Amino acid sequence: MATILLVAEQAHGHLKKATLSALTAAQQLAQKNGGQIQGLAVGAGAQTAAQELAAYGIPVHAVEAGFEHALAETHGAAIAEAVKKLAATDVIIAATAYGKDIAPRVAARLGAGIASDVMAVVSANQFKRAMWAGNAIATVEVTTKVKVVTVRATEFAAAQKGGSAGAVQALAVSAPAAKTKFVEYAEVKSARPELTEAGVVVSGGRGTKGDFKPIEALADALGAAVGASRAVCDAGWQPNDLQVGQTGKVVAPKLYIAAGISGAIQHLAGMKGSKTIVAVNKDPEAPIFQVADYGLVADLFKALPELTEEVKKLK
Repeated sequence: MATILLVAEQAHGHLKKATLSALTAAQQLAQKNGGQIQGLAVGAGAQTAAQELAAYGIPVHAVEAGFEHALAETHGAAIAEAVKKLAATDVIIAATAYGKDIAPRVAARLGAGIASDVMAVVSANQFKRAMWAGNAIATVEVTTKVKVVTVRATEFAAAQKGGSAGAVQALAVSAPAAKTKFVEYAEVKSARPELTEAGVVVSGGRGTKGDFKPIEALADALGAAVGASRAVCDAGWQPNDLQVGQTGKVVAPKLYIAAGISGAIQHLAGMKGSKTIVAVNKDPEAPIFQVADYGLVADLFKALPELTEEVKKLK
């Protein structure tokens, strides 16, 4: 029987939302190949995260000692060794920054084929993935004995909790002699929600001319995360961790507000999965209006403050 190993992403013992979407993908794969799903949490807080994941009805293994810091080199080695010990045939991980860093290393250590940024599970060996900024959807087949798959979390709904919790047990793996070492962790702290987990996102583009005050005011009124286009980040107006798009973060909130964003294909690739898209742009020919559910042809510096005030009145 196939064994599908779901690699959890966690921070300080808190399970990342993307892992639950990856679990849904693992469940779909299990239906195709008749496999059994097991979870794996690595790093500081792994035991706590494992307990959280086990509540979704799968057994989970925790690897904590010797892997405190999330270094790709050490975590990749730990996961690869866990795959061998558990005789896993499939490795599933969310295509987040962590997953994209870890998965290729795991595949290389196992001599496994990899399907990256998967959008759908077709069969036990075949998967759909976007190419050329989403202009083409390819069906790829992985033929190796062990398969590594990273899934686009925005394309899979979060899994629901099972009837009974699975067992949690520690798994001993050897810490490799790493060539890299942890120096420091510079965490960006914000009172706003994390961009990839927020239910509402307000993003600004080149039309802001670097002034994000209207964007931030509306985001705060809505309890939303702030995003930005690549042009904004390249210009140094906002930090790179706010970039939404093909080379940034992929989001799919319930509500996405794009202000002053023209709608280049690279940006659309990172947000077109949003449930409702609202565009504010003074150019009526802006491509963003082609994907928007609601469009407002207006100057964002006039429209956004008015919208912010109306939101405050409703609250």
